[in-house]
Amino acid sequence: MPRIIGVDIPKEKRIEIALTYLYGIGRVMSNVVLKEAGISPDKRAKDLSEEEVSRITNILQKGSLRIEGDLRRDISQNIKRLMDIGSWRGMRHKKGLPVRGQRTRTNARTRKGKKRVNLAAPTVKKAVSTPKAAKPAGK
Repeated sequence: MPRIIGVDIPKEKRIEIALTYLYGIGRVMSNVVLKEAGISPDKRAKDLSEEEVSRITNILQKGSLRIEGDLRRDISQNIKRLMDIGSWRGMRHKKGLPVRGQRTRTNARTRKGKKRVNLAAPTVKKAVSTPKAAKPAGK
């Protein structure tokens, strides 16, 4: 299994697809990197030589691309900034609700999580009591 920038890419897939396993690399960027490295997109990842793997790694590292850890860190910092300034989007992130205007009355289960069952105690109806016979006055 070839390892590029700390990520094991699947060896049976075409290198064009295997590069998309890196966070921040899609099909288009994968093809751009392969064209720059001079590697055929139809080649399987297991068929790459060490020299080809190092060429791909160098192109990804020297480029102005943000991938893997850097990209994840940037995204989390942006979300944290929105929450700190108290913007609408930040508040939605804090509450775990959809951020981009989707409806929440129904749907939104991915963000809201599993439905919670109402645990309120069931109401118990009291039986109508009949008036008891008066007690005899006496001792």
